[in-house]
Amino acid sequence: MKIFVHVPSQTLDLLDDSGELLRRFVCSTSKFGLGFEPGSNRTPTGRFQIAEKHGDAAPEGMIFKSRVPTGNFGREEDEADHVQTRILWLDGLDKANANTKSRYIYIHGTNAESRLGSPASHGCVRMGNRDIVELYDLAPPGTPVEISDEAERKVRKRPASAPKKRGISRQSRVPR
Repeated sequence: MKIFVHVPSQTLDLLDDSGELLRRFVCSTSKFGLGFEPGSNRTPTGRFQIAEKHGDAAPEGMIFKSRVPTGNFGREEDEADHVQTRILWLDGLDKANANTKSRYIYIHGTNAESRLGSPASHGCVRMGNRDIVELYDLAPPGTPVEISDEAERKVRKRPASAPKKRGISRQSRVPR
């Protein structure tokens, strides 16, 4: 299993080991652009892996501070960029993004679901709260992640006649 974040389309793809698309989610990368500098609030690109997972069984919308549930729930109208529901903490595997874990770059749920599909985060990859629960349950620590700003996707779509993978929907909330 692999995760591919396609910055130009603001989508996150869950892929099987052969690179075939299992599920596509709308996401949001940084409103400050792409980059690796500490304190820049930019989304790094390159190769990563899921280093840690936080939020087992937390209710949807639960706000986390320092990866600990606060007992509070985010709302769409909140101005803050809340880390909500589940956290997949990324570790950079390339020289340029080796500081990703120390920058606290996550894939996480958001209170700003209406802004998904456009760059709006402060560096992390935001997802809808239900979507991050699904991804969290499917992607174990060590799962490879790629964040790319290249125009071309690196995924193969499964032919319409191919059988569905058991337990994983091919339905999507965004166009393929």
